Amino acid sequence: MPLTSNPSRLSYLEFPAFIALYLLFDWATYIDPLYGLNITPWNPDPALGLVFWLRHGWRAALPWLLALVGGELLVRGMPAGWTVSLLSSMWLAAGYGVLGAALRRRFGDGGVFDSRDRLFQWLLIVVVGTLVNDVGYITVLSVAGLIPAGQWGEAVLRFGIGDVVGVLVSMPLIWMLSSPSGRRQLKATVWRAETLAYLALAICVLTMVFGTIATSEFKHFYFLFLPVIWAAFRQGLFGTALMVFVLQAGIGALVKWNHAVNIAVHELQMLDAVLALVGFSIGIAVDELRKVASELKQTLRLAAAGEMAAALAHELNQPLTALGAYGKACEFLLERGESGEVLKGAIQRMIAESGRAADVVRRLRDFFRTGAMKLEAVDAGQLVSGISQQFFSQLREHGVELKVGEIPPLAILADRLQLELVLRNLLANALEAVQERPAGARRITLSAQRLDGKRRPGQAPLRGGCLQLSVEDSGNGVSAALAARLFEPFVSSKASGLGLGLVLSRAIMEAHGGSLWAEVGEHGIFRLALPLARPLEQDGEHYAA
Repeated sequence: MPLTSNPSRLSYLEFPAFIALYLLFDWATYIDPLYGLNITPWNPDPALGLVFWLRHGWRAALPWLLALVGGELLVRGMPAGWTVSLLSSMWLAAGYGVLGAALRRRFGDGGVFDSRDRLFQWLLIVVVGTLVNDVGYITVLSVAGLIPAGQWGEAVLRFGIGDVVGVLVSMPLIWMLSSPSGRRQLKATVWRAETLAYLALAICVLTMVFGTIATSEFKHFYFLFLPVIWAAFRQGLFGTALMVFVLQAGIGALVKWNHAVNIAVHELQMLDAVLALVGFSIGIAVDELRKVASELKQTLRLAAAGEMAAALAHELNQPLTALGAYGKACEFLLERGESGEVLKGAIQRMIAESGRAADVVRRLRDFFRTGAMKLEAVDAGQLVSGISQQFFSQLREHGVELKVGEIPPLAILADRLQLELVLRNLLANALEAVQERPAGARRITLSAQRLDGKRRPGQAPLRGGCLQLSVEDSGNGVSAALAARLFEPFVSSKASGLGLGLVLSRAIMEAHGGSLWAEVGEHGIFRLALPLARPLEQDGEHYAA
């Protein structure tokens, strides 16, 4: 949720709404006040003010000052008198303003909670700025004689913990709710039945841990990590922000309405701070992993686009060439005055070829949009022959001998376009590998055999058997160390390789119910296995998808 570099326009509606909400927070968390002053262990209202400052800059100073003075008057009854209350409120408004300006300067160009680094930078600024501000505020009250002698340190600690923990726990959720985009994303993330489940768990855990909060020793506090970790792992930072805020609100409500003023509230607050930090760290880590996975998926799709472009060029070459030939034939027939069956047949063939080209484009589009495949019975011999012809000129140019073994008369169940992509990638890798060998020692072998057992070691057998295609080359082969990582993204033995071709190829094979693997050896060996199409007739010449 990025912020603009200039203060946004402060509308007349936001002015009273901020003050009213600030006073509501102040009243709801006015718990166990020290000497009847604004020194409490629960202070989420500065978090609201800091978010307001981040949005509006120094224009938020006057509304915040009025909210502070209003809290002294309406919530606490002006215990320090008008003069001291105004001075202390002005100090707090100025101190919080400097803290807000520091946060705005550091995070004004982007989200505050976009990464773990930014999270801990935010935490450091908040802790240092809040404590410095609190020291000044308590000093003003001490000079005015409102803090007993010798109690200055306790008052600073009490107020400082309340401010730090209040901002730490509350600011992420308020930040998300402060912009339309944040609200939309929060709703999209947590508006589901699962959220109700972990919120119900949180209520149950609160009841168990703080059944009688006045006598609780917090020895079972660690149970509160369960709903927080659930929310963090499932919904990232957004779920965590909601969860820790609900937990703090629940604990605060228990303390306020049970009048449990004799418990060690500062210890409870520190536990709550640790809970929030752990949850936020996990939530941001989950969000970062999802972002990386999304970027990797997009990268793989771009790699697939490059590979598919070659397949598209090959697939469209034949129908377009045929269209050109039939077009010339039609032109020739028209010049001769032909208007009978011959011309009609040529036009029908043109229509058929144009339909074939359109089908290729449609299949590619569906693949990129939805990952859909068009499974059909693909003749293994025709597949190998077609791929070999595509590499004929490149093999001859580099002096590479291609040997094609006997291919069984079988059909495999596959999307022909995607399967050609995989074979083209394997042959291209083999061609590059053998170029390191001297002339006369550059060989690539394509072979196939039927397997009635397992697709590869460690996998269950395919029902009905499978066809195993092997691509072997006379290159340096694959070492055991490389074989263990060869199918990981961005791992490649090529100096200029991206390491995505084999990842994409294996993904395609597994989507077909097959497999692709490399064997360790002194020369390159790659094998792929695909399920056979189901025979319709006993002679084995006809198959069904």
